[in-house]
Amino acid sequence: MVEEKIILGIDPGTTIMGFGLIKVVNKKMQFLQLNELDLKKYDDHYLKLKLIFERTIELIDTHHPDEIAIEAPFFGKNVQSMLKLGRAQGVAMAAGLSREVPITEYAPKKIKMAITGNGNASKEQVAKMLQGMLGLKTLPKNLDSMDGLAAAVCHFYNYGRVEIGKSYSGWNAFVKQNEKRVKK
Repeated sequence: MVEEKIILGIDPGTTIMGFGLIKVVNKKMQFLQLNELDLKKYDDHYLKLKLIFERTIELIDTHHPDEIAIEAPFFGKNVQSMLKLGRAQGVAMAAGLSREVPITEYAPKKIKMAITGNGNASKEQVAKMLQGMLGLKTLPKNLDSMDGLAAAVCHFYNYGRVEIGKSYSGWNAFVKQNEKRVKK
């Protein structure tokens, strides 16, 4: 019996949202697509969130991923940037949850470790490793799409290891795993 699934990887952002898709057939990865949603030309933060949601829904409805892997926000010093990034991630997650696609989030260091063996690898090192692994002829100008692809590949490598990231199969699972965040 042939086991087949599609994994959508997302690198959320309010300037550029990167994404990549892989297909797994009998435990072997195949590259499907990578691209980005360029949001630089928009000033309205709420419009950017709407576009992230709509693009994620479009990707889900077009490619029917079985799972979504999303990069978790890293902790930075700029609180406003963190808030915007968290909103972008939340909107992408909400799109997946609305279509009942299971979501797993991975820390940036975890993704880098899965791809390169070094949790402190540069974006360029991650991109070069993915290029070799998946037989990509060229690399995109912006590496955000490669970061989305890296999330998908990280999920492939960590399949079945629930302790690696947080997984949500729907709204109820999200609420149950985040009870402290729910206002009563």
